[in-house]
Amino acid sequence: MSATMMQMSPVCSKTSSTLPSRMQHAGSALPSRCSTSFFQGSAALPRSRVFRAVKTSQRRGASVVVVKAAQRTVVIGLAADSGCGKSTFMRRMTSVFGGSPKPPAGGNPDSNTLISDMTTVICLDDYHSLDRGGRKRESVTALDPKAQNFDLMYEQIKDLKDGKTVAKPIYNHVSGLLDPPEDTSAAKILVVEGLHPFYDERVRDLLDFKLYLDISDDVKFAWKLQRDSQERGHSVESIKQSIESRKPDFDAYIDPQKKHADVILQVLPTQLIPDEKEGKVLRVRLIQKEGVKLFNPSFLFDEGSTISWIPCGRKLTCSFPGIKFFYGPDTYYGEEVSVLEMDGQFDKLEELIYIESHLSNTSAKFYGEITQQMLKNSHFPGSNNGTGLFQTICGLKLREVYEALVQQEVRPVV
Repeated sequence: MSATMMQMSPVCSKTSSTLPSRMQHAGSALPSRCSTSFFQGSAALPRSRVFRAVKTSQRRGASVVVVKAAQRTVVIGLAADSGCGKSTFMRRMTSVFGGSPKPPAGGNPDSNTLISDMTTVICLDDYHSLDRGGRKRESVTALDPKAQNFDLMYEQIKDLKDGKTVAKPIYNHVSGLLDPPEDTSAAKILVVEGLHPFYDERVRDLLDFKLYLDISDDVKFAWKLQRDSQERGHSVESIKQSIESRKPDFDAYIDPQKKHADVILQVLPTQLIPDEKEGKVLRVRLIQKEGVKLFNPSFLFDEGSTISWIPCGRKLTCSFPGIKFFYGPDTYYGEEVSVLEMDGQFDKLEELIYIESHLSNTSAKFYGEITQQMLKNSHFPGSNNGTGLFQTICGLKLREVYEALVQQEVRPVV
C-alpha cells in the first residue's frame, strides 16, 4: 500500500514551554464531557447500580441493613516481558489521573504494589508459585505457566474488582523469595501488570481494557541491561544468559498474548538510520483495534486515510536523523486496526504542540494537554520519542474509558 505524502499548513504557531492558559477542548471523543464538573442528571448511574444493600446483622426483632454507594472498580491489564517499560507506562498513566504511585505506607519495602489517589497497581510476579531457587530446581523460568498460581490470581483479582481486601502474596525481586503476604485493596482503578495478564481466560475476562507492550529483541536487551544492571545489581553476563534462557518460553507463552490486547505499543529500531540496533533512536507503533467497546482510535489528519508525514521544517526543530510519522489502516492477527507510528525523536519537547495539533481523537480535555503531560514528565524514559508520546495518549484514552464505565468525569490535571 503506497502512502500519500502530505504537507499540511500549520494550525498553531511555534510555542514556548508555557502552554495556553485557556482550557479549550481538543481531541476528545466525548465533547459533552469537556467540563471539569462531575456528571449530573442523565449521566448518573441507574439506581440499581448506585446503591447496594448489605445486611450486617439479623436477629429476633431487628434487622439492620447498611446501604452504601457501589464503587465500580475498573480493571486494566498491561502485559509485557520483563524490562519492557511497564513501570514507566504506569507512571505516565497515573500522572494523567493525578498523584504519583508509591508503595503501601508502612508495608514491605520490597512490595511491588503501587498506590496513588485513583489507582492501585499490582504486579503479577506476586503470583509466582515458585521462588527463584524453586524455579532453578524445577528447571523452569518465570515465564512458564507452571510457575504461576493462576487460581489464586483469578480469585484475588475478582475479589479486588468486587471491592474486597485480599492477602496478596509478595515476590521479592531482590532476594528472589516469596515474602509474607500484604493486605491489598483496589482504588477506583486496578491495574494488573506482568507477564501473564491475558494468559488465563478467567483472568482475561475480568479486564475492562487490555494493553500489550511489544518490544523488539534489540531494544529489549538495551532496556533490560540498563534496568537489571543499575537497579537490581545483575551482571551483564547474567542478563545475557537470562534473556537467552527465557526466549523459548517468551515465544511460547508471553508473545502470543498480544493477540488479545485492545492496544499494542510496538517498539522497534529506527528505519531512519540503516542497521541501527542499539535502541538509541526508536520507531514506535501504536496499534489500535477497531470495534473495541468504549474506545475510538487516535488518528493523524484524516481518519481512515494512509498518510506519511515528515514534519521537520519551520515549526519543528529536527536534528539528524529527523522525524517521520505514519498513519493508516492495517490488520493484526486477522483483526482490523488503525496504526499510528513515529520514527525519530524530538529535540524540543515544547514544540510537540505542533504535532499534537495535527492529531485527532486523542481524548485530551484541552488544547495542549498531551504537550503539558510530556513536559511535566520529561524526566521519564522515552520522553523524547514515540514511547512517551503514545504512552501519554494511551493514558488519556484510558481516562476516557474509565469515565464511560463509571459515568463520572475525571478532572484534568493542570
